[in-house]
Amino acid sequence: MTKGYSFPKQILYLFWAYLIGILFFLLFRLVILPLNIDAVSEVLSQKGGFVLLLKAFFMGFRFDTLISCFAISPILISFIIAYYFNIKNRIFYKVNHYFLVALFSILFSISCVDIPYFKYFFNRFNIQALMWMDNPLFVFKMIFEEPTYIIFVIAFIGIIVLYSWLMLKIYKRFLRFKKEETTRKTSLNTYIINSLVFIVLIGLCFLGMRGRIEKKSPMKVGTAYFSNNPLINQMGLNPNFTFIKSIEERMKEKNKPLNLIDKDEAKRFVENEFRRMIASGGKREVALDKNTNVVLIIMEAMGTCNIGYFGNTQNLTPNLDNLLNTSVSYENVYTAGIHTYNGVYSTLFGQPALLDKHSMNTTIIPKMEGGLPSLLRENGYSTIYFTTHDDQFDNIGGFLSANGIERIVSVKDYPKSEVKSTLGVPDHIMFDRAVEEIGKMDKTKPFFATLLTSSNHGPYILPDDIPLKTKSQDIKDKMVEYSDWAIGHFMEKAKKSDWYDNTVFVFIADHGAYKGRTNYELPLSYHHSPLIFHNPSRLKAKKVENIGLQIDIAAMISAYLGIENNKTLGIDFETYPRKYGYFSADDKLGVIDEEYFYIWNKSGEQYLYKYKENDKTNYINQNRAKANDMQKYAFSMLMY
Repeated sequence: MTKGYSFPKQILYLFWAYLIGILFFLLFRLVILPLNIDAVSEVLSQKGGFVLLLKAFFMGFRFDTLISCFAISPILISFIIAYYFNIKNRIFYKVNHYFLVALFSILFSISCVDIPYFKYFFNRFNIQALMWMDNPLFVFKMIFEEPTYIIFVIAFIGIIVLYSWLMLKIYKRFLRFKKEETTRKTSLNTYIINSLVFIVLIGLCFLGMRGRIEKKSPMKVGTAYFSNNPLINQMGLNPNFTFIKSIEERMKEKNKPLNLIDKDEAKRFVENEFRRMIASGGKREVALDKNTNVVLIIMEAMGTCNIGYFGNTQNLTPNLDNLLNTSVSYENVYTAGIHTYNGVYSTLFGQPALLDKHSMNTTIIPKMEGGLPSLLRENGYSTIYFTTHDDQFDNIGGFLSANGIERIVSVKDYPKSEVKSTLGVPDHIMFDRAVEEIGKMDKTKPFFATLLTSSNHGPYILPDDIPLKTKSQDIKDKMVEYSDWAIGHFMEKAKKSDWYDNTVFVFIADHGAYKGRTNYELPLSYHHSPLIFHNPSRLKAKKVENIGLQIDIAAMISAYLGIENNKTLGIDFETYPRKYGYFSADDKLGVIDEEYFYIWNKSGEQYLYKYKENDKTNYINQNRAKANDMQKYAFSMLMY
């Protein structure tokens, strides 16, 4: 170092505070192992189980660092200010010291409570634990009447005493300034060097608080879900993180439970409606079987408004047009919402978009009964998911890993040279990788592969190293052309594979797009989607006009394969026609049949249009009974 340089003692104090905090969090995580020995033994008995356990502890280090950096950051700022104002007052540093010790003591108390909570519920500590506090006397009696809980209380007291003692020693070593230190002048050279040190430390602290260097998303609960083992996935989480995130979710207005109509009334209505549909339907002839591979392509913003087959005159989609003419095409299908997370959630798990609620970005990730990944795994399928970008965006990666997806291929799996933007690699690069990875899969059992495209979404970057000559002037139209070309490129490659003939290809948009003008408050172009089932060797081309929904895909694929699936809100709508279709656009709800389009929003406004005729007249007053019937249908489904 430069002659006369003096490294700030305040920073050394914070470094040791961070290190001690990390070691204590590690101790709490280690205690989980013997208390869940059966689950740990199962992990270790598997090939690569020990490596998985190490990865879980490394993930835990990242989450512990995130929490520690949040705790230390205000003290870091305070000490930097004190350095520049030459504050060496003992009271100032004592206040900061005791604040930090108290804050970490609270964090450790949550970590301690988490151990029996996790043992009992197999969930990291979250706001649900506080639901018991409606009756605190009962809770405290329960704690003190259970001997093992008393042990945790005693252990916690011991940990806090030990932590406080260690931190006191650190305080005495670094923050008790001698008299000559309080009067010593700092050289300009030292000021400059320490200023650079402070900038680096603030950057590292911010990075620690964010947890990741990827642009699209900081660390989420789903970041910890990197395997298919539930213990491994939860081991990496810090209970303070899950607790704080669950409080954030509960406080957000949009995360409060829906209250559209009475829940019991909704339950009766929905169950009666499903009985009616099934009673009125026929019987599907199973054209495929349980050994048929399934490739599901969820196409970014590829609504019918972009497609020539459905009336677009710009000739943007020759490949999709050809697929629609040579496949089973469902002409009257609507996406559940207007966001990609709606599309992934509803397509794979058969549940609707609940207005503006984010169903996947949750602290407690639910088990989705009837969802395609888990259902097909139970029937002997391998499962894999491909995306062009960061799989942690919208918590999708964690949600899928917890619900049956065995492997996720995302931006981290591609060379940096192929990553073009926040959205990762272009679609055709993902498709090429999918063909490669599918070719390596175990061919003794069928596979289920989901591919989520993204190039038809800003920022728009058109690859310049492909044999595609676009004819459009507008960049958005160019990207539709490219997205269509990439699909054709994928299908040509797939045809040369040994798995093509035994595979059904299913195409659906995650949502549509706003194109041109709309006559209505809720643009239908944002929901009307193609739905294609393609297997030329076993499925004859035909058009089906029945109203269908994105949430029906899990039920439809199951029906094609001859697998029973009655655990979702979807149905085989070709066999059991729906009365209405319904979908959400944040604060709006749409309901549709062959004649009418009903729109409701959270402000209570209602509209009823004869959309087939592009009629702009609001028939809500002329046909109130119809509007009420459509509203009750959608309200009941969402409440159910």
